[in-house]
Amino acid sequence: MTSSGLPLSVAASLQNSKAEYRRLGNSGLHVSVPIMGCMSIGNREWADWVIDAEKALPLLKAAFDRGVNTWDTANVYSNGDSERIIGRAIKEYEIPRQKLVLMTKAWGVTGEEQFAAYPIINELRKRLSRISLINAVEGALARLGTTYIDLFWIHRFDPYAPIEETMETLHNLVVAGKIRYIGASSMWTYQFAMMQFSAEKHGWTKFIAMQNHYSLLYREEEEKCTGSVLQQVWHYVLGVH
Repeated sequence: MTSSGLPLSVAASLQNSKAEYRRLGNSGLHVSVPIMGCMSIGNREWADWVIDAEKALPLLKAAFDRGVNTWDTANVYSNGDSERIIGRAIKEYEIPRQKLVLMTKAWGVTGEEQFAAYPIINELRKRLSRISLINAVEGALARLGTTYIDLFWIHRFDPYAPIEETMETLHNLVVAGKIRYIGASSMWTYQFAMMQFSAEKHGWTKFIAMQNHYSLLYREEEEKCTGSVLQQVWHYVLGVH
């Protein structure tokens, strides 16, 4: 272990890494390459492959010191603890907020208890209705300890919430300054297209990115999404998470 608490192999890999920065789609947002995926940061009550704050904090600091300034998480990861640890890292290491690009997601919910592994779902709080989205953003801001989120993803498509209600609420949150950009994750292309068309029709904020599964054995997303007016962010197989 190094003095910063990192395994020697991880420290050596990070030392030899240099982040690049790329514009995300047609937006003005620049992100680091790679992006730090934070699904595995939280508490082991959620999953046995998750690392706790003691191990995660020095890893986040080391990533930031080497230019990996874009961190992606979600409200459901470790029932909100992933966001809490990110917020703690920003505070403890005195990382200037404007030097980070924070991404988080909503669709699922966090439980009432801080360490609930899989909370009982309250259908009034779940998904992408107006009240659910507003509550999700306010909760994420509190856990992250910030006043804004750089890129806010919707984690899944919601067949129960009116598309116009979802897109208008996201637009209003952008106008209010609580989120800067919006993106989508894990949905079919036609669902994404319907939501994007609704925003275009009403003059609301549109998605700038789509985060989807990808591998050489599963290339359907590449075939259907490539060429659309967005930047694709591949995850799981290519290491965003």
